[in-house]
Amino acid sequence: MSAPASTLQPRHPRLDALRGAAIVWMAGFHLVFDLNHFGWIRQDFYRDPFWTGQRTLIVSLFLLCAGLGQALALHQRLSWPRFWRRWGQVAGCAALVSLGSWLMYPRSFISFGVLHGMAVMLLLLRWLGPRLSIRACWLLGAAALLAPWVWSHPFFDTRWTNWLGLVTHKPIAEDYVPVLPWIGVLLWGFALGRWLLLKYPHVLSAALPDALSPLAWLGRWSLTFYMLHQPVLIGLLTLAATMRG
Repeated sequence: MSAPASTLQPRHPRLDALRGAAIVWMAGFHLVFDLNHFGWIRQDFYRDPFWTGQRTLIVSLFLLCAGLGQALALHQRLSWPRFWRRWGQVAGCAALVSLGSWLMYPRSFISFGVLHGMAVMLLLLRWLGPRLSIRACWLLGAAALLAPWVWSHPFFDTRWTNWLGLVTHKPIAEDYVPVLPWIGVLLWGFALGRWLLLKYPHVLSAALPDALSPLAWLGRWSLTFYMLHQPVLIGLLTLAATMRG
């Protein structure tokens, strides 16, 4: 018996490599963050524009890749069962991130970080995306990016409501990626992917230089790497601190 059509679709190594580059950038950022947590360096990750700007760019690159991936999924007619399997992995990992961060940072644990945001936004995009034109995706994405600047309300300042993003002040949390404005980046990635597949499909499907193959491999296992890299880094730094002291 032949496999379902959705399982036979080829991967796009250029997109995998872009996602892999985001993973490497994120791991480097978290390594410096952990060195700061252990007191080996002194950096302000919460107010210094150098570090807050990097975080914004890293999250943006991840969501742009996710939007491009959803455009490919739509183009390849990805089945709902396969979507739900992947979504379940993302949502399950989000729950583990909340638990792990609560154990390490009980006062600033992650209740709605990048994985939580992606889980909600992927659901919205899966339902809404096929119903939107490319132009509408660009416009709606721009509206989402502007929304928190236009309107906010204290109602959205609690942990139960801040996931939407219309807060009057940023919550105290180690990671915070609300639906607004971040779904705007996801929509722009989705629009870009659809436009490229329509006008310049070779940009995504062309071969990748051999030197970038490790990034493509890493990009295919991005969720696994995301979940494992911090425990590994923290474990190694804890061991180093024990040996040092």
